[in-house]
Amino acid sequence: MKLLRYGPAGQEKPGLLDDDGNVRDLSGVISDLAGDALSKDSLAKIAALDATTLPIVPGTPQEDLRLGPCVGDIGKFICIGLNYADHAAETGAEIPPEPVIFNKWTSAIIGPDDDVQIPRGSVKTDWEVELGVVIGTGGSYIAEADALSHIAGFCVINDVSEREFQIERAGTWDKGKGCDTFGPTGPWLVTPDEVGDYDNLSMWCEVDGHRYQDGSTKTMIYKVPHLISYCSRFMSLQPGDVISTGTPPGVGMGQNPQVYLKGGEVMRLGIENLGVQTQKVRPA
Repeated sequence: MKLLRYGPAGQEKPGLLDDDGNVRDLSGVISDLAGDALSKDSLAKIAALDATTLPIVPGTPQEDLRLGPCVGDIGKFICIGLNYADHAAETGAEIPPEPVIFNKWTSAIIGPDDDVQIPRGSVKTDWEVELGVVIGTGGSYIAEADALSHIAGFCVINDVSEREFQIERAGTWDKGKGCDTFGPTGPWLVTPDEVGDYDNLSMWCEVDGHRYQDGSTKTMIYKVPHLISYCSRFMSLQPGDVISTGTPPGVGMGQNPQVYLKGGEVMRLGIENLGVQTQKVRPA
């Protein structure tokens, strides 16, 4: 299934994408695509529905029908750094001996096609296409062998990053990662049965039509089951938490010379089987 949230910002309703590309309203079935609605039982109930019996929502998604973040009320937005061997190489960083964990603040989360704002004082705002993992069943100390059973679905994330804030100022990475609008999420939450081989999905990012990133999840250093298990050692994972799993090469910081967003650009990015995002970039 491709599940989604549609409508004005802050007023999104749950929906699903039918086989004809129409959005069907799920608000009579679940109140939001969040929390316990992401459990196995809830998703099984939705999967058993005859989509043709659900109301059609007027409009074409991502054209005249706005899509919000594909998960509502995200509790934790957990990110993994330097998790692609080829991206680590382009930045001159060593492969980390354990996954690098940082956070994006939930105030960074926006819809897949909402505008991205350049923060005031920014000189190095960058892009990163990433595979997002949405937790459906929570837990602590999750065994790696059981980790996949905790997944509700996968999605596209743009881990927008301000490199000077992240790297060149004192403190942790978080302040360069969690600025407002730095977390476009969606368009769809795609259930695992429709994703295919999540270890070998093509992924890409273009800025003003130039393709900078053109990679694959196959170069991920720490795979999805390990990341879920690892993160659950340090925090309980809860339904609706999102793990953004790292980016392939081609970020602006890795160009020679380096390229950063100034405002006025259009970012377009996507992952095989998970959809496409498009964001206009503007000053805050």
